[in-house]
Amino acid sequence: MHEAKPSRTAFRVAIRRAAHQIFDAPLVLNDPLAVRIIGAEYAARIKAGAVENSGVVSKSLRAFLVARSRFAEDELSRAVSDGVRQCVVLGAGLDTFAYRNPHASTGLRVFEVDHPATQAWKRERLRTAEIIIPPETIFVPVDFERETITDGLQRAGFTSNEKVFFSWLGVTPYLTNRAFTDTLSFIASMPTGSGVVFDYAVPRASLKFLERLAFDRISSRVKAAGEPFQLFFDAKQLADRLHQMGFTHLEDLGIEELNARYFHGRADKLRVRGALGRMIFARK
Repeated sequence: MHEAKPSRTAFRVAIRRAAHQIFDAPLVLNDPLAVRIIGAEYAARIKAGAVENSGVVSKSLRAFLVARSRFAEDELSRAVSDGVRQCVVLGAGLDTFAYRNPHASTGLRVFEVDHPATQAWKRERLRTAEIIIPPETIFVPVDFERETITDGLQRAGFTSNEKVFFSWLGVTPYLTNRAFTDTLSFIASMPTGSGVVFDYAVPRASLKFLERLAFDRISSRVKAAGEPFQLFFDAKQLADRLHQMGFTHLEDLGIEELNARYFHGRADKLRVRGALGRMIFARK
């Protein structure tokens, strides 16, 4: 992402979440704010098929994006049932969970961590869409060139001696290995009972021919947006790494598991195709 500009990929993801609300039924991710936050102009363009459509590639990517949000929100619900009262959304983009938080009555606080430019852009979109910012939502602008996530969260009133749930979606493929390790080490330092959901990219060499074509298409698009893919993981090696860092419970979902859980028996054939990305939940 460019230093003084908001994330372009964050807006593309938001468009696909909105398209899910418009095109797909039943909803995998019920997000009534998704269409509002992108604005009336882009909502109209979605309906006209100008920026998102029902082609196989678009539907597959849309399916993965809504499934990863649903998976994170499902795991957060379980964490709240186990007493978690802090949620940190890393690289929040235009995610709307904090503004439709179903756990507000439990006292769940949602810390949104993002680059200052992206966060300022989001706040303007929230204002324009007249989306109310609940008191349980805390914005944490972090300029990663000058400070750490720890610095930002401490400044925002985060309680490091209480267990916490981290949602880290659409971020890790864009990181360096060092940035990934530093962030995961911070998460691993949290109290027992803390956990994280994140998605990750698999190496291109592990993909089948048609999957490589899809990978190349997406890779070219994000590179042109100034946010190239950098980091890829083999599932077993990642699991070993997480265990070594102190995570005792892991759940890793690939295409088959995601489709069985969220897209089984759909008449509209919405499903994840290809194996470009996987989801993982890790808990201490």
